[in-house]
Amino acid sequence: MSNIRLFFKESLSLNLNSILDKSQSHYLSKVMRIKTNESFSLFNQSGEWEAKVLDINKGIVEFSVTKKLRSAENEKEIWLAFAPIKLNYLNLMIQKATEIGITRFIPILTERTVVRKLNEKRINKIIVEASEQSNRLKVPSLDKLTKFDTFLKSNQNTNIIFGDLNTDNKKLDLKNKDPLCILIGPEGDFSVRERENISKLKKIIPLKINDNILRSETAAISMISIISFNLLS
Repeated sequence: MSNIRLFFKESLSLNLNSILDKSQSHYLSKVMRIKTNESFSLFNQSGEWEAKVLDINKGIVEFSVTKKLRSAENEKEIWLAFAPIKLNYLNLMIQKATEIGITRFIPILTERTVVRKLNEKRINKIIVEASEQSNRLKVPSLDKLTKFDTFLKSNQNTNIIFGDLNTDNKKLDLKNKDPLCILIGPEGDFSVRERENISKLKKIIPLKINDNILRSETAAISMISIISFNLLS
């Protein structure tokens, strides 16, 4: 079987016969040059499956599921709440955060957010491609862009880890099985009012990850890596 992995959003089961969409069919037949009777893998939150190409007709790949390769996994829910940043840096952050283990992306609008619109289609494409590349089964979700105050109100009881240069705390206790949310500010940092509101949250966990001032995408990737390492330890 080839090393090709594709995310299939519909239900998968043994002996299922179905077709890939136009984009995935083009990738398989034109880019990867796959042929009839050759195999590849399909995955989603239910697991990973081996599939065989039955036919390629008018550019569309028809396949049959022949074997289950992996069952669904229980992943720790790790969310990333972030203020949108410039495109190239945003793409990098989304890609790496997906590879490392984020399960949900929550874009937020803060007082100092410069980029105030998101190309959801483009971001979801990056999320899917990063999931395919990194051998994940669960593809992270992407929330609608929401105001920061709304985010705070709906997450009063969420364990939120907040990267803060002003704290001395460098330790994490991750024994709790509840979801963790990493909170990353905009390029110009949170306002004084926003910081005050963050400090009032019931389950806020301030964390110092570096003595230097980090870019938003660097801070996000660093914090996710630290949390992932602690979960594996």
